[in-house]
Amino acid sequence: MQIGVIGAGYVGLVTAAVFADLGNDVVCHDRDESRIRMLQQGEMPFYEPGLQEMVTRNMRDRRLRFTTRVDEMVDFARVIFIAVGTPADSDGDTDLSQVKSAARAIGQHMKEYKIIVNKSTAPVGTGDLVRQIIAAHQPQPVPFDVVSNPEFLREGSAIQDMLNPDRIVIGAPSRQVAMAVMELYAPLGRPILVTDVQTAEIIKYASNAFLALKISFINAIADLCEATQADIEMVARGIGLDHRIGPHFLRAGLGYGGSCFPKDVQSLIHTARRYRVDDGLFVAAHRINRVRVERFVHRMDHVLNGLDGKAIGVWGLSFKPDTDDLRESRAVELVQRLLDAGATVQVYDPVAVPRARTVLGDTVVYCTNAYEAAQDVDALAIATEWREFRQVDFDRLRQRMRQPIIFDGRNMYDPERMARMGFYYYSIGRPMVSPERAAG
Repeated sequence: MQIGVIGAGYVGLVTAAVFADLGNDVVCHDRDESRIRMLQQGEMPFYEPGLQEMVTRNMRDRRLRFTTRVDEMVDFARVIFIAVGTPADSDGDTDLSQVKSAARAIGQHMKEYKIIVNKSTAPVGTGDLVRQIIAAHQPQPVPFDVVSNPEFLREGSAIQDMLNPDRIVIGAPSRQVAMAVMELYAPLGRPILVTDVQTAEIIKYASNAFLALKISFINAIADLCEATQADIEMVARGIGLDHRIGPHFLRAGLGYGGSCFPKDVQSLIHTARRYRVDDGLFVAAHRINRVRVERFVHRMDHVLNGLDGKAIGVWGLSFKPDTDDLRESRAVELVQRLLDAGATVQVYDPVAVPRARTVLGDTVVYCTNAYEAAQDVDALAIATEWREFRQVDFDRLRQRMRQPIIFDGRNMYDPERMARMGFYYYSIGRPMVSPERAAG
């Protein structure tokens, strides 16, 4: 099938690459000329495991190409996916300006029937808005249909998530239109749920908000564990074994970040208020998440008897492992709070340092490996749970540090083991075991 994709960001580029890999002919459009030029040269604008190889293979086989000409893409495609950004505006509501711009462009250049598929995360009612904009900007009336097909991709595993989704949601105005979109996904052999457009739009927000609620819930319980000397890891295991709850997203830490959960929870708050529905549950989840890093830094300040003038190493800058995305990164927030408190900070991340330079500038020392970031520090803070941090030589690490103090915002290690190796190890929601106690 001939497919067009508007937007060459995380969602759009992965969508284009996977559909091309499934044997379709795909044209991906973006108005960012420098991004399209990079892609035409085979360079990726961001890090995502497996994406470079998939894009290169399909460009070589002429199933995937990139353009800045929206008219070229619209003329070519039978099905057009809108996969542009929907960031939060200054009030936390969803900024739909890119969706509106895409709809206008489609309407202006449409000459024959198309199926327009909204893959961007957008509030309920966006499908109707897209339909109105396209119809208003057509030079001559041309029939078309608008479908909601929300994405459930996780950065760091986006390729696998699209090839092996838990479910595929298609919100369509008729069964016939839904079948046309289902044809694209048929090779995957995964469960497909067909709904109306509005239901599909709410499914996306409900999914992300529920996961965010689980994260905020376990972090609230972690605070209670710290106050009572209980162990959040055992608590999470105990409740996660209940099949009604499950173990996923019950990891206490610095809170959720990235381009989805923070903005989607805020968007759902605004949507609830717009329709005069109680938003208290979502407000609480957002509030709990926002204070996680502040609480973590307060603990560091207390243990170190102040942060002013202290040297702190930070491991991890991306909002999660296997991506270089810094959007709403709790790690970046941690660095900024440490700097505001007067600390000097030296950082290391396996892939995100180039992006971090554009955000943090020269306010921190950028290091080339984990041990360099720990050289002569008063304490080390772990902010992103990259796999390589599990394989460090702790003897070598301890010898590099001025003081063997670790604040772990991701609960990567066992407290008893860390104490036996001579570290004062402070994690989230777990009792601290001192080296003296471990030796005794």
